[in-house]
Amino acid sequence: MKKMLPWLVTIMLSITLIVLAVFLLSDKMLGKDESGAIAAPAPTPVLSADEIVEVTAEIIDVKTNLADPDYIAAMSFSFQLRNKKAKEDFDKIKEIKVKPIIIKTLADTKPENLKDSKATEQFTERLLDQINKTLPNGQLIHIEITNKLVAPL
Repeated sequence: MKKMLPWLVTIMLSITLIVLAVFLLSDKMLGKDESGAIAAPAPTPVLSADEIVEVTAEIIDVKTNLADPDYIAAMSFSFQLRNKKAKEDFDKIKEIKVKPIIIKTLADTKPENLKDSKATEQFTERLLDQINKTLPNGQLIHIEITNKLVAPL
């Protein structure tokens, strides 16, 4: 029994530390804020047509190969941002940061992943996540594909 005691103490200590680590990290993993409530995404504001134009930027005629080298895509996009300041910052970096993200994402996309509206929606959601990570200020809230051509070479 004396030989097993150090092993039992070590196992109990290990289990205690693991449980403590899980407890402390669970708040960060579940997205809780300081008050303990789960953070909800900010609601998209209802805007007038003029306000939408003020916070919308465009990238026109992005042309690149898809994951299948026998297909090419030519697309145009509109990006709705949270506010005017975010749009101004977006316009400054759209050619040097955003357009390369779009090209890389298209290069990883198969032609069949752009055929229907559900697949296109998944593509724009993936773009939204990747672009939001690179924005220095503000937030991109919606992406629309305004022109799309996917054709074999």
